[in-house]
Amino acid sequence: MTHTYRIALLEDNFKQLDKLESYLSQIPNVQIVLKSRDSDHFFQELPNINVDILVADLDLGNDSMTGMEVAQEVKIPVFFASVNTADYIEDIENLKRDAEICVDHITKPYKEEQFVKSFKRFLQEVNFFSPPQYVSLDFNKKKNRILIDDIVYLCANKNESNNKQIYFINRAPASLIDFSFTRMEESGLLKSQFITVHKSFRVNKKHIKCYDPKTEKIEVSIFDGHSKTKSDYIKVAENYQPVIRKTFG
Repeated sequence: MTHTYRIALLEDNFKQLDKLESYLSQIPNVQIVLKSRDSDHFFQELPNINVDILVADLDLGNDSMTGMEVAQEVKIPVFFASVNTADYIEDIENLKRDAEICVDHITKPYKEEQFVKSFKRFLQEVNFFSPPQYVSLDFNKKKNRILIDDIVYLCANKNESNNKQIYFINRAPASLIDFSFTRMEESGLLKSQFITVHKSFRVNKKHIKCYDPKTEKIEVSIFDGHSKTKSDYIKVAENYQPVIRKTFG
């Protein structure tokens, strides 16, 4: 499965924000999931969204934080697009070394072609230095090493409350033995990766195609056990609809 990078934009100038969105839309396997013009809004929305890469301006105007300070706090790969990158070169180098993340920059003004080429090169670096994330899960009393991106969703087993069913994009469903949603993070399945759509369902954000407010269901694709995938639709409980609608509507 091709990995789609989920991008957050942080730029105080709305025209520049629109330009960034336009330029990034030309790059394959990129999805903009968050657009912010200030750090307050950015950090307010961040817990509800799984972000892979931050694209940020270094100077956020009258904001209480700079783009550099935001990047230092979130510690995810960051691509700076700013007029004053030269003033931050030492900070950029320190961030890349100390946080051990991919960091690059481009200085304004830049042409569309320059940005696209620079960002594609940055994605290659991110891909190279970001190894796949695996977890070890217990299926039928046997430990299995599973790629997190292969997991589509987990749901409660109606017949055995202590167990869960787990569905994948590339293999048949399986039963998770003695697995608790309240202890998911201890297994390596983070809240930033999996979203609750019902008290009995935890869904990998990367596999949610869309949310239909009329049917109140999300659409995902799962492996059907016969060498192909099929669409699956999961009902979103009323308590979780506002978050799902805001994120995927």
